[in-house]
Amino acid sequence: MGVRRLLSFSDALTLLGGDPPAVAALDRALGGALNVATGGVGDGLVRIADARGSVLALGRGAVRGVGRRLGLADGRAERTELLHAAHTVIVVLAWFQALEERDPPVRLEDLELTRGEQLALAGAPGAAERGAAFARALAAVDAPSPAPHRPLEAVTEQLGGWYEGLSARFLDFAEGLRAWSARPPAVRDAARHVIRAELPREAVRQYESLYARLAQEAPEFGFWTTQLEHRTTRDEVRRSLGGVTELLAGLARTARPPADVAAALARASEAVLTRPVLDASSGPEGVRVPALREMYLDPDFRVREVTGPGGPATEAWWADAPVRRDLTSYLAGALTSPGAAVAPLLVLGQPGAGKSVLTRVLAARLPSAGFLPVRVPLRDVRAEDDLQDQIEQAVRTATGERPSWPELVRSAGGTVPVLLLDGFDELLQTTGVHHSDFLTRVARFQQREADQGRPVRALVTSRTAVADRARYPDGLVALRLEPFRPEQVRRWLALWNEANAGCFAARGLRPLTWEAVERHGALAAQPLLLTMLALYDAADNALRRAGDGPFDEAELYEELLTSFARREIGKAGPSPAAVPDEESGARAERELQRLSLVAFAVHNRRRQWVSAAELDEDLTALLGRAATEDSGFRTPLGAGEVALGRFFFVQRAQSVRDGRVLATYEFLHATFGEYLVVRLALHVLTSLLTHRPSLSDARGSVDDDLAYTLLSYAPLSSRQMLRFAGAMVRRIPAAERDRLARLLIEVLEQHGQRTRETHRAYRPTRFPASPRLRTSARHGIYGANLVLVILLLRERVTASELFASWSDHASAWHRHVLLWRSAFDEEQWTDFALSLSVRRTRSERGRELELTLRSGAPGPPEPMDMNWLYRYPPGNDGPGWSRTYWDELRHKADVSCGTNDGVVRHAMDPVYTWLGPAVTTFVTTPGGRATSLAHDVLELLLGAEDLPPGERDAVRARVLRGLDGIAPGVRDRVLRLLAAQGGPHAGTGPEGGG
Repeated sequence: MGVRRLLSFSDALTLLGGDPPAVAALDRALGGALNVATGGVGDGLVRIADARGSVLALGRGAVRGVGRRLGLADGRAERTELLHAAHTVIVVLAWFQALEERDPPVRLEDLELTRGEQLALAGAPGAAERGAAFARALAAVDAPSPAPHRPLEAVTEQLGGWYEGLSARFLDFAEGLRAWSARPPAVRDAARHVIRAELPREAVRQYESLYARLAQEAPEFGFWTTQLEHRTTRDEVRRSLGGVTELLAGLARTARPPADVAAALARASEAVLTRPVLDASSGPEGVRVPALREMYLDPDFRVREVTGPGGPATEAWWADAPVRRDLTSYLAGALTSPGAAVAPLLVLGQPGAGKSVLTRVLAARLPSAGFLPVRVPLRDVRAEDDLQDQIEQAVRTATGERPSWPELVRSAGGTVPVLLLDGFDELLQTTGVHHSDFLTRVARFQQREADQGRPVRALVTSRTAVADRARYPDGLVALRLEPFRPEQVRRWLALWNEANAGCFAARGLRPLTWEAVERHGALAAQPLLLTMLALYDAADNALRRAGDGPFDEAELYEELLTSFARREIGKAGPSPAAVPDEESGARAERELQRLSLVAFAVHNRRRQWVSAAELDEDLTALLGRAATEDSGFRTPLGAGEVALGRFFFVQRAQSVRDGRVLATYEFLHATFGEYLVVRLALHVLTSLLTHRPSLSDARGSVDDDLAYTLLSYAPLSSRQMLRFAGAMVRRIPAAERDRLARLLIEVLEQHGQRTRETHRAYRPTRFPASPRLRTSARHGIYGANLVLVILLLRERVTASELFASWSDHASAWHRHVLLWRSAFDEEQWTDFALSLSVRRTRSERGRELELTLRSGAPGPPEPMDMNWLYRYPPGNDGPGWSRTYWDELRHKADVSCGTNDGVVRHAMDPVYTWLGPAVTTFVTTPGGRATSLAHDVLELLLGAEDLPPGERDAVRARVLRGLDGIAPGVRDRVLRLLAAQGGPHAGTGPEGGG
């Protein structure tokens, strides 16, 4: 469960109103163990029976008084502290009540410490540790505690283990006393059985009973347990997290209402519920998009703590987490549980799953008398700032006021701050800053705030696909939003149709039905895409006229954006009926190309927004100052603000960037911009086919200036962009795909000789000032993008096809990869590398590489064959070989100072230090692979038990052969390792005939 603050039993009793003298007496009875300041057992007479009586009396009194103490709590924070104390008390009380029920045959009244035993416990290190362990377990109760992501059965199972440990420590304590050894052996054996077996089980039963009683006094104890059987079978569809308000309102009755900035922040959050899910100004005339309060449906979800191998970015990791439908109850528990102050809750989902909307609705629904929600859109704050500065920026944007964080918390009285940090995935994509430690920084912030008496809850949203980029702090819980079930889609459609009944009737349209969207189930399962489907259909029931097959995501975006563009053209000019379809289509295409340039302005700056001034600079550089809006693609936006403002998926906002107030454009959802970037990129590259020489056999340069200008600043390798591109490429005829792939291979070779820069005024990203370095970086990014598109077109390509003019195609690939790597930041390189799969093969000309785009999670690559790497024939049965530069390999990795090289070098340092020559000593296997001696030694050390018997013997034999001629010190170490592994010839070396 991660690091959490431990609460002593005496502190818990005092918090719950226990009588201080009585608590002090209990502490004395347990030899001072409950007083954390003493740190151990004192030298007074200890009577365990008296201690038991005090624990029972004080603990039962504290539990009876929980309701009264909670009613006096000054705010949410104090209430949570009291709940933590109450749980600590029942954990200890349950064990002592079990002891009362199952008193062992050796009576506790007889277990007294003599003076000599007291001194032994106080002075002898071994005896003190053994004798005081039981009492110290009560000084800082670290028993498992309930959490809303864990079933109560799992908690009680772990608690049973904790009680077993406590009982064992007690037994160890008792057996060291003279009174215990004075009893007959049969009596002592019976007592051991009771303490070891019956006492822990009875303690769990007592705990469950006490927990149920506390749940009647404090609803939070009900929130902290998961009744999966009941909650996952209910089929109701809840709206707008309304249950959160109902569950949490009134739990901190004495909390003061927020004032000043806290009140302004609460008003800003609540206002969101009255706004539509999307701005429908670009939708068909008369269509009404309902407000969040009406339309937002609570999604299903899975939740589990991030522990062990794997991680929440993979589907397999979630297999053991059941689907739940109780989001309101879960959030009520997560925001009141003491463990939530240790680490953030990570909310994951696919694009369009509703992560951002969830944070908006939650901020509006949390009762202001107990909570202070602060929503921080990470795309809108300075990525380079620390978390506190980012929070203060978000508060200023929401309220217009500029309080410091401590001032804000003080103005909120006894409420608990809840940070809603939206868009971790977008923060990862921000220019030039590495944020993989963001979640750990949030956890450190929570720790600091807890130390200052300002406990904070935090929730962070991110796309699931990039969740593997993060480092997870201890105690972090991940929650994944699930796609809509059919019942949820039907409920959403009913709300949509109810809101637009009048509009549909007036225009002679039919309501949108489940049957119409069912064949688009993958899209309808994501709330944002379902809204887009509904807006698309609202024009003229277009969804039912869209052919027999389902859309893919790219087709939906294309149809939707095109229909919106046509509609906006109609609003600005003659009626659509008066405009020929061909002209209307051309105008719509120009609108989409304009939007695509906005998308490139955002994409090439490697962030989520672009200022109006930057956009104007880009358009001037790319299109010049041509006059009219209707003169074609090479026309500047002119009335750009009007043109962009027509589309609901482009938002214009005023924001503060680097201390300046800027008008900015950003896409309502990042996928809109990603789609438009890919769309224009493929359009520009496909248009190169019309620029070929007139004679089919003639070779000549291709005018790819515009393609180079747009595609040389940022890679197209994000997973969502490749999905879009793959869907769009599949719609290109096969013959044209092949022609375009061959042309782009020529362009890839040609661009390496490029010496001039095109569109010199276009500078969306500030590369190094040196023209040589700037050109090199742009060449690298452009080449990488060309390779991605070629792979999309061909699905499979070889290095010899990409680099036909090179004599060694594998080396050509390696050198190009180094160039591409140098042009990327770490996140871009990760995206690019994970998008590819490489297979080492051979051709008539020698070594070959076969390249494909990867689908799914990366698996282990094929085993390396050193014959391939060192240009020996396959199945080489000649003698092995060695090289002397093993130390240079480590040194070069060290000099690079890269994260990846550093991690591998760190892991390999012991091998280099103790088996260095073995790294570059290679052994052949007739008809098989050649391997290094170091590889085979590690194979035996780490995986011998999992190798088939024949393979294990073959690896061992290769190692023994490889020891010939190697340095004696290395040979001796390897032989000792083999001897430790056992097996044939384990103790023999070359001298012994091995």
